[in-house]
Amino acid sequence: MTETLLSTSTGRAHPLGCKPDSNGVNFSVYSEHATEMELLIFDSHLDTEPIFTAKFDPVKNRTFNMWHIYVNNLKPGTHYAYRVGGNPNVQLGHRFNPKKVLVDVYSKGNNTHLWDRVAATSEEDNLATSMRSVVVDTTGYDWEGDEPLNIDLKDSIIYEMHVGGFTKSPSSHAQHPGTFQEVIAKIPYLKSLGITAVELLPVFQFDDKELLRVLPDGTQLKNYWGYSTVGFFSPHPAYCVTPEEGKHITEFRDMVKALHKEGIEVILDVVFNHSNEGNHQGPVISFKGFDNKVYYYLVPNSPEFYFDFSGCGNTMSCNHPAVALFILDCLRFWVKEMHVDGFRFDEGSVLSRGEDGTPLKHPPVLWALELDVSFADTKLIAEAWDAAGLYQIGNFTGYRWSEWNGKFRDAIRKFTKGDAGVIGEVANRIAGSADIYKQHRHKPINGINFIA
Repeated sequence: MTETLLSTSTGRAHPLGCKPDSNGVNFSVYSEHATEMELLIFDSHLDTEPIFTAKFDPVKNRTFNMWHIYVNNLKPGTHYAYRVGGNPNVQLGHRFNPKKVLVDVYSKGNNTHLWDRVAATSEEDNLATSMRSVVVDTTGYDWEGDEPLNIDLKDSIIYEMHVGGFTKSPSSHAQHPGTFQEVIAKIPYLKSLGITAVELLPVFQFDDKELLRVLPDGTQLKNYWGYSTVGFFSPHPAYCVTPEEGKHITEFRDMVKALHKEGIEVILDVVFNHSNEGNHQGPVISFKGFDNKVYYYLVPNSPEFYFDFSGCGNTMSCNHPAVALFILDCLRFWVKEMHVDGFRFDEGSVLSRGEDGTPLKHPPVLWALELDVSFADTKLIAEAWDAAGLYQIGNFTGYRWSEWNGKFRDAIRKFTKGDAGVIGEVANRIAGSADIYKQHRHKPINGINFIA
């Protein structure tokens, strides 16, 4: 690709993200408060300088709060990123800094070869050490007639799995340990357990280079569990044998298709309550730079700081209309394009909070999931609490949502270690926890009985 082949036109506001076609690629992002924007195009993921920069005209390339541009002759596999400018005053809740290079909120893949997390936390230019988003064409995959399995919840036996750790031990005899491909190899073992579904701990792309702490012996502890997401539309590349552009999508799909063929559903543990950008001292990766005031709960009288209902430094403002759309678009992608059967929402109670953080009776994003035909055959499971003390077991929003029944777990734990006086409660839990669910017109299937 050479710069001389590239040119731009106005583009379209929808869909958000990047959308390739036979003539080029349409780019669209949401920002209410930005005043300037640039799209950077890179010839290679190792290039420290873009070969092409497209400046958005705030009149021609903006429709309401959608910033959009079309790049002619651009192909899938191309790397891109953004610079966004606006009011930089953090005392007003803004964190615009055109020196920071941002990945697309809707990106279906981000390359981290040059990534330096520390550089992303400074005020200096981080072009040479930034992540790069990738243009991915998701069309053309042969699903071989794959359809949702639609196993009744009353018949579901769910096996929680960490893809990276499942085949990590040498005892697994895995050729490529910790990958989607090795999950396929272990399907006979999974079937022998009698399960009907695997629930995968977070497989959305996360920063596995993130250093969490250093032990006294010098051992570095990095992000292993994946509960701080970077790319919400992208399978984690480290779980792939060949993580190059687009092939990570294929490897995830291959796993889903293989599991479905053997009667096993795929449920994803998803984290929309916070992002990997942390608090006011954390890096600028995407949301902060595109529109901090839109995406996060900020302290009203000190908006340079974040409400931390998640316990992870920041909290997504899930019921802001733009953020709700982002969540719904993301989940539709995983259902429609990746054939996922269900979702378990980490700290799901955060999604019930309004734009001021107060719990809502009818939170828009949760009711949209409850009623949207896109999710009619999708299992919706909430961890019905958050780190700020909101506990909604038995009265989580809606009627079809299932909840992790923590009271079942606690009762069974007490019973198995021999605590006295728990027989009655254990019987109640095994019988469906009517004391929790019946008063809210719920059924036993609204409770997910889990042990560990």
